[in-house]
Amino acid sequence: MERRSRRGDPAAKVHLKLYLTNLAMQQTASIARSCDAVESSIRSMPELPEVETTRRGITPHATGARVRVMRVYDSRLRWPVPADLPARIAGRRIDRVDRRSKYLLFRLGEDTLLIHLGMTGSLRAFRDLPPRVAHDHVDLELDSGVTLRYHDPRRFGAILWVTGAAEGHPLLAALGPEPFDAAFDADHFWRKTRSRSAAIKLALMDNHLVVGVGNIYANEALFRAGIRPTIAARRLSRPRLARLVMEVRATLTDAIAKGGSTLRDYVDSAGEPGYFQLEYFVYGREGEPCRICGARIKTVRLGGRATSYCPTCQR
Repeated sequence: MERRSRRGDPAAKVHLKLYLTNLAMQQTASIARSCDAVESSIRSMPELPEVETTRRGITPHATGARVRVMRVYDSRLRWPVPADLPARIAGRRIDRVDRRSKYLLFRLGEDTLLIHLGMTGSLRAFRDLPPRVAHDHVDLELDSGVTLRYHDPRRFGAILWVTGAAEGHPLLAALGPEPFDAAFDADHFWRKTRSRSAAIKLALMDNHLVVGVGNIYANEALFRAGIRPTIAARRLSRPRLARLVMEVRATLTDAIAKGGSTLRDYVDSAGEPGYFQLEYFVYGREGEPCRICGARIKTVRLGGRATSYCPTCQR
């Protein structure tokens, strides 16, 4: 009787409503904190300029060297480091180091060591190897006297062995052209976007159309091209796409020349940060004045990613 009467008590209903409202607010705040953490991690993710800068720094030390020993301290990356990889790679000669999209490809005869830096990874070259610190997961000791050390706090990277032609590996087979390849031109972009109603920024970040253009550099290239990121890809004319192709290449070239961008964890093979973030026109500058016209930079979300633009310079 008492339980039934309390259910009908108006005061009890008010308390219950307040409790549920407070609980919902706590859950919403928790989700928001989780989203902020993910966004922060994504923002620090090495993109093409950072991976290319790493490749260029490692190449002089690795090319022509043989692997003396591989030490795996923690194999729990995005995919486990193969248990037999140290035995497979010992004594093998590194012919060259290539890059495909955001993957480093160490060519050893007909086989390939594939490395992806994930969200927070770095690959550094040491002649005087320092003591290991937290998140140092793999050492690749070369007979040149250099050790390549893989460091990855979030462990979202990968170190895999590919037997035979690496281009057929599932991670690489469906990738589109490189942004610096002749195959990536206005005609290619025109053909691939005619049926796309998605925003041009999302098309630019689609690895099936062109590889390696991540969130930071898509924002910056679109600003340089004067294209608003939200416009439907199929609405852009061939001349505007030609300008975008040119600015994608120019943006990536400038970023590589400055060692990429360091927003959180990234350092190059020598442990140095990148400096391109000092020259951003729009990325991470919401509410700040445009460097060209003075209008306030706006930010929206496309595909779950922060997308910044100038409402005056970009149309």
